[in-house]
Amino acid sequence: MPSKAPYVVFGYGSLIFKPPPNVISQVPGFLKGYVRRFSQKSHDHRGTPENPGRVVTLIHKEDWDHFSGSDAFPDEDVVWGIAYTINPLYESEVRDYLDYREKDGYTLEMLDVYTIEDGIEKVVVHNAYCYVGRPHNPSFVGSEPLGDLADRIWRSVGPSGRNKDYLYQLAESVRKLAPASFDSHLFALEDRVRELDDKNSKETQAQ
Repeated sequence: MPSKAPYVVFGYGSLIFKPPPNVISQVPGFLKGYVRRFSQKSHDHRGTPENPGRVVTLIHKEDWDHFSGSDAFPDEDVVWGIAYTINPLYESEVRDYLDYREKDGYTLEMLDVYTIEDGIEKVVVHNAYCYVGRPHNPSFVGSEPLGDLADRIWRSVGPSGRNKDYLYQLAESVRKLAPASFDSHLFALEDRVRELDDKNSKETQAQ
């Protein structure tokens, strides 16, 4: 009998800086045909049911055209992340852990993960599992003006901590992961939230 395919999970958000347990190997890579956007409400990690924060999801580029009226960067970004291979002895346990962690509107898709070798794109992992907040899920909010989105993230706090810390950790991790990557939405949002930090700091000092 052929051996069972390994259980590989692609992380493009918090899984980059907070990996799943029981990882036996990992490889960086990127997706084709998707954008990464802060278009998913977070009721249970970086916000509350009354005041949900915002976390990232993947959206098919062709779908994003329907939601991108407020987004200045609809097509140009590259989604870099990490493909984690899970120890087969703990596959069921890790699946349960991730299903719970990503329960707020996310569903599983299977995606090919790419890398670049000698200037040529190639698939590094076939059919990696990935948690995606599809547009029809109740936590999907679509595109929001960058200033409104930054303000929401700056103010939101949930059981897993401040929403802005999630943003800062993700931006830092993506820079380290792929220094040449182009993720204008992520970095523009980071700049806007840091401006709010600076403004608040100056106002506090002035009091």
